[in-house]
Amino acid sequence: MTTITRTKGPVGNSLTAGQLPKWMPWAILAGSLALSLAAFTVVNMGGDAADFNIAGAVFIGVVVFAIVLVVLSTVVETRRRAMDRLATVLVSIAFTIALLPLISLLYTVIVNGIARFDGTFFSFSMRSIVGEGGGAVHAIWGTLIVTGIAAVISVPIGLLTSIYLVEYGRGRLAKAITFFVDVMTGIPSIVAGLFIVALFALIDPGLNTGIMGSLALSVLMIPVVVRSSEEMLRLVPNELREASYALGVPKWLTIVKVVLPTSIAGITTGIMLSISRVIGETAPLLLTAGFTQSLNLNATDQPMMTLPVFVYDQFQNPGTNVAAALERAWAGALTLIIIVMVLNLVARFVAKKFAPKFGR
Repeated sequence: MTTITRTKGPVGNSLTAGQLPKWMPWAILAGSLALSLAAFTVVNMGGDAADFNIAGAVFIGVVVFAIVLVVLSTVVETRRRAMDRLATVLVSIAFTIALLPLISLLYTVIVNGIARFDGTFFSFSMRSIVGEGGGAVHAIWGTLIVTGIAAVISVPIGLLTSIYLVEYGRGRLAKAITFFVDVMTGIPSIVAGLFIVALFALIDPGLNTGIMGSLALSVLMIPVVVRSSEEMLRLVPNELREASYALGVPKWLTIVKVVLPTSIAGITTGIMLSISRVIGETAPLLLTAGFTQSLNLNATDQPMMTLPVFVYDQFQNPGTNVAAALERAWAGALTLIIIVMVLNLVARFVAKKFAPKFGR
């Protein structure tokens, strides 16, 4: 009996095998972006960093990446793979176009705000400051206090409302609550501020306090918390509830021990997103919390400055030194963006940490 021995031929690399290496698209993207940024830097030579066209540089870099990758794929890979690359780069270009406003915004705020991102900005208020110097410590504390009180008010109300709609709500009352939550979701933010001003006008006309700003923000937060929590609670499988009921566990304990722990990651994410949505509101805080140049930690007495109002005030009332006021405004905007980014990172961490594990 003759034994046939097959010998393996030389192993070729990915290019000779008709397939681009996995690292090749990323290398082409990095090179294209570097080349585009270098070209735009040369064009902007001698100009201000704020005038650098970051959106154009990123867009041109992605377009160059798309062209090079498709051409290289057409030469090296099969026709099917080349068409797949073409579809992928078209989606990438569309995604880049959607991101261009965000990229431009972040670059502009960072370039203009980094000049005053120093210790003085985070340790001094604007009391007795008419020119250079001063900071936004009073606005930072005001934003944290006002938003924190708004969260303490909104989260329990919104979460309990969503639990009622999912677990108990039936009939006309549940439909009415759903309808009004939908209406509240779409109201302009300044209407919430006017509502709180009209409410407190019955007590003390012309009053401006931090608690008024918190109540105005809570009007905007509650429908967001209700909607996000409701969707997360509905995603909990009914089999988990039925298994708990079969063991004789009452409904309220099933909600506390089974439903809420299962959906806690999504609920936390929704709460963080609702806080991020209201923390930058300016119109309702202009009417309710008011203006002040001094640090005020008492939310129930005297006006309280917040970062959005601080940015608006520095742009509208620059004082004797316009350049210094604009630097403070940009630094305040950068601080607000960082706070929102930190909140979103915390939400992602909580969602990943407390997400239910389905693996064995």
